[in-house]
Amino acid sequence: MERTNTRRPGRTALVAALVGGGLLGGAAPATAAGSTASAAVSEATVGKPATLGPFGFGGVRLGMSAKQARATKKIVRRSGYSPCTGWDLKAYPAGRDNVGMLISDRRGVAIIYAPKGVRTPQGIKIGSTAGQMIKAYPRLKQSNSGYATVTVPGNPKATYRFLLSHGEIYQVALALKNQDCAN
Repeated sequence: MERTNTRRPGRTALVAALVGGGLLGGAAPATAAGSTASAAVSEATVGKPATLGPFGFGGVRLGMSAKQARATKKIVRRSGYSPCTGWDLKAYPAGRDNVGMLISDRRGVAIIYAPKGVRTPQGIKIGSTAGQMIKAYPRLKQSNSGYATVTVPGNPKATYRFLLSHGEIYQVALALKNQDCAN
């Protein structure tokens, strides 16, 4: 039985695209999503799944300036990212050609990418299915850049951004709504 919601036009199309694997990410920066090292560190260090959001991850909060984030002594700079600077959390290295977060000169910590094994408070992680994501976040929308997005419960200034392939999430990010680092 198909369930539709008449108050949110386009939702049926979004659900069909997500479940059918049609929602694919465009040009997203390389992230910790594919890093096997971060999965090992995540589960070995914490003993239980780490949580992304609603305000930050690993001791770094959205909106912190680069100076404030560096002062935590929990991050390390990565080179080659523009227009923002790329960083990793020391405890969750993103691996070669990946980045764990982007910091904007104007907005501070703008995007934090979830390492493999790290979940949102609603239990969504890399490898979750489109159906699980839709159940956890019934107000999902599709952005022009291909992300499934939703306002973070408990933080109206942030969104979760999900990229899927073949009905499975391969990237989870916590981002400021007004971030200026990625489309």
